[in-house]
Amino acid sequence: MDSVTQFTLGAGVGVAVLGRRIGVRKAAVTGGLLAMLPDLDVFWPTGDPVERFVTHRSVTHSLLVHAVVTPLLGEGLSRLFEALKQDRLRAYLAVFLILTTHALLDSLTVYGTQLFWPVWKEPVGLGSIFIIDPLYTLPLLAMTIWAFFQTVWTPRYGKWLARALVVSTIYLGWTAVAQQAVAEKGKQVLADNGLKYEDLLASPTPFNSLFWRVIALDGPRYYDVFIPLLGGREATTIYAHRRLPEGITCSSGSSLVAAGTARTLADFSDDFYELKIREGELLYSDLRMGLPGGYVFTFAIGQVAADGSVQEIAPRHLDTERVVDGDFEWLQAGLLGQRSFRPGQMAQAVNTAGRQVAAAIPKTKAKAKCRTASRSG
Repeated sequence: MDSVTQFTLGAGVGVAVLGRRIGVRKAAVTGGLLAMLPDLDVFWPTGDPVERFVTHRSVTHSLLVHAVVTPLLGEGLSRLFEALKQDRLRAYLAVFLILTTHALLDSLTVYGTQLFWPVWKEPVGLGSIFIIDPLYTLPLLAMTIWAFFQTVWTPRYGKWLARALVVSTIYLGWTAVAQQAVAEKGKQVLADNGLKYEDLLASPTPFNSLFWRVIALDGPRYYDVFIPLLGGREATTIYAHRRLPEGITCSSGSSLVAAGTARTLADFSDDFYELKIREGELLYSDLRMGLPGGYVFTFAIGQVAADGSVQEIAPRHLDTERVVDGDFEWLQAGLLGQRSFRPGQMAQAVNTAGRQVAAAIPKTKAKAKCRTASRSG
């Protein structure tokens, strides 16, 4: 999640555990600052953008590591605040809860979090909430701002803090339930339109939990199904995209991600990736983060020769234009349950009248599945 959300969640947990002992304002600041510690991994010195990409939310987000560092940080708190010297267990509890709630909240986003590093390095990424969701953050933000003007604990503040924590937690539960409902609806929409798929992922569009995107992989292509929760089946739109460059089949595409940097990225994205050739370079994009035409994590990973062979190069992260004209209007329409086509994907729109669907699907004779041969641990 974003830094503001993590700070406010840490502040709320900090006040809930420490507010009666050290005061509301001090507890909020302490909790907020502690909650920022796991994200310091973005400053690890490494020149490889792919390594930074796949190791973020690993060591510093591990619940096992949190358990190890809790006594150290907890002892520091007990020495910093006189009121905690005789209540070390409370200090330890505050540290552990602040760190672990940060990691657990991150694991609900699609990026993935290595909660059990180093025992199990597979990222946990439910994908039920967007990285910035104002409806989740606002109750916690309001209580954090209030805390800055509140020195001592009062029953009134405690009551409203409890409400904010309960409401925000219920909201997380709602997004998980909505995600499952959207996934089932997406499967039905694809089936109704005669579209097959190998794997499917549902995640919310930016800043909300009412307008969802379902990504369905089908060999060398993928489909985007946009589903407004407030709209009926007629409000759903479908887009068909190439997942592999022209002329590359599933078998040759799989060989491109069989080893090296490409394999690392494919494993991390759980095969929700797209390959493109642009200006002689092979580009890799993670389909889970961003929207077509503006994926957040796009890397140049290879040089393509005239004969079609690919030579691996030092990876570069490429900046992409994440918003195109009309995106805000399209997003607003989706939130209201209205049918609207995204301007940046109009050329890939699929007519949902069954017999006309095939005309919009990228042509290919390949039928094999585009899956990597094995998974990394």
